[in-house]
Amino acid sequence: MSVEVRKPREGELEELGVAGWPVWTCPPSSFDWSYDDRETCYILEGEVTVATPDGEVSFGKGDLVVFPKGLNCTWNVRKAVRKHYRFG
Repeated sequence: MSVEVRKPREGELEELGVAGWPVWTCPPSSFDWSYDDRETCYILEGEVTVATPDGEVSFGKGDLVVFPKGLNCTWNVRKAVRKHYRFG
């Protein structure tokens, strides 16, 4: 199970309706997380490294990130994060 990190293509954020998604914020911290559903998020601010069974993945401002359903991981928020997110 891998985490997909990429820069969105031109117009993709509008197509996905990202501006209407909820916003989640988190100060620098470390915590375990399990995904009961697929999550797509767009990082507005911050820097994060997520440790998964497949290795570590880092992402930050401007990245579109997809977490697969069933993933168990550890978040390490290095700089306070603010993101739009959607489950499903």
